[in-house]
Amino acid sequence: MKPVKPPRINGRVPVLSAQEAVNYIPDEATLCVLGAGGGILEATTLITALADKYKQTQTPRNLSIISPTGLGDRADRGISPLAQEGLVKWALCGHWGQSPRISELAEQNKIIAYNYPQGVLTQTLRAAAAHQPGIISDIGIGTFVDPRQQGGKLNEVTKEDLIKLVEFDNKEYLYYKPIAPDIAFIRATTCDSEGYATFEDEVMYLDALVIAQAVHNNGGIVMMQVQKMVKKATLHPKSVRIPGYLVDIVVVDPDQSQLYGGAPVNRFISGDFTLDDSTKFSLPLNQRKLVARRALFEMRKGAVGNVGVGIADGIGLVAREEGCADDFILTVETGPIGGITSQGIAFGANVNTRAILDMTSQFDFYHGGGLDVCYLSFAEVDQHGNVGVHKFNGKIMGTGGFIDISATSKKIIFCGTLTAGSLKTEIADGKLNIVQEGRVKKFIQELPEITFSGKIALERELDVRYITERAVFTLKEDGLHLIEIAPGVDLQKDILDKMDFTPVISPELKLMDERLFIDAAMGFVLPEAAH
Repeated sequence: MKPVKPPRINGRVPVLSAQEAVNYIPDEATLCVLGAGGGILEATTLITALADKYKQTQTPRNLSIISPTGLGDRADRGISPLAQEGLVKWALCGHWGQSPRISELAEQNKIIAYNYPQGVLTQTLRAAAAHQPGIISDIGIGTFVDPRQQGGKLNEVTKEDLIKLVEFDNKEYLYYKPIAPDIAFIRATTCDSEGYATFEDEVMYLDALVIAQAVHNNGGIVMMQVQKMVKKATLHPKSVRIPGYLVDIVVVDPDQSQLYGGAPVNRFISGDFTLDDSTKFSLPLNQRKLVARRALFEMRKGAVGNVGVGIADGIGLVAREEGCADDFILTVETGPIGGITSQGIAFGANVNTRAILDMTSQFDFYHGGGLDVCYLSFAEVDQHGNVGVHKFNGKIMGTGGFIDISATSKKIIFCGTLTAGSLKTEIADGKLNIVQEGRVKKFIQELPEITFSGKIALERELDVRYITERAVFTLKEDGLHLIEIAPGVDLQKDILDKMDFTPVISPELKLMDERLFIDAAMGFVLPEAAH
């Protein structure tokens, strides 16, 4: 049974309070929530109203939640307020870790929990909008979303198979089932009295249009939060991203902020202003910058790359220090192209961005092998070159765009530290000193669940590197090869003894470039791309 929509009067979209709007959400509905970390495009007023209503009335009950992108602050925001027993019974997310209260319900087997790759998930919403039977893709083969492994299921109470192995022309693919949502929470900056919406103060678009189309075409209710409303037909048509006929309810929040914190709109991250080239972004020379510096050595002129959140995200700033940031393009899976990559929970809130695509289109480019290189952070690596990020130490983080990006990028650079847990290092006199070793080994014998398959990468002839603060590895048919070590570290004591397996020691093992360890510009010249 589909939810009942409020009527339009004289073509005007109904404007309700958030409390009135969430009264239209019935029990057992499937709610799709737009938004990314740090408050990007998050309909916070609607989420809060729904959470408060359930606390007061214990309705609606047994909702299913779809969240393509990780929204939240890694604590109590995002969809964490919806983590109430009885309110949510089922969740399908691209990324889980930004809203850890929802993750905790999954970890405790209190909800059914699935994880699709973020790009595939947004494509399944597009399929739901077009009433297509699903997505068939080779993205995810050999990883935990492969039904021969976990099939994207995140806990013991999750039983139904949403992903199936299929074959066409003697090649294996995965079939991903689309889930048609009944309710959408989306956000824009401005809409007119008929619901036509623009995003002028927003950081990006994400998949707002895809979500709205999926809900509308399946008879649901699209609820849109905006900061202000204007007269009918006064918005520039090229600025409109959501046509009014898709919108069923508008909630106006004049205090809506671009990001968490309620600060005024930052015109640099909205793309209206451009930082002058003289603006300096200095990174202290620590293990994080060291990894980013070494990762930059894998870039080539004219390359199109992706950078992920975490230790890898400093590469753009390092390139700016070296004066080569304009010689290649870094993209973010949520849509931004070029510019200076932000760091932290509002990842993707870039400045000096050259263009912003909708997220679904960005992933189409990635899936088709458009990336020359990607820089992704790792949690764990095993002897086969497999990488794990979606679940570790009993915590569900989710894959985000990790699988989508690493499946087809021609060169894959995994970035991280060799150990974790209170690792402290210092860089001085051109050497790396391990001041306090990490408690946890990150290079282990076998991963219990796989987010990146070394075997599949080798079959696809992808170039894979693993860069840490003290060692660099490459992936070959016989496993990981150690090819570089940092000056100042002991091969046996500081590297091999801190791994649960022994890599192949390259006969050409060498020291990492000495320029990496000097607190001054390296004078790095970006190499030409090989043809």
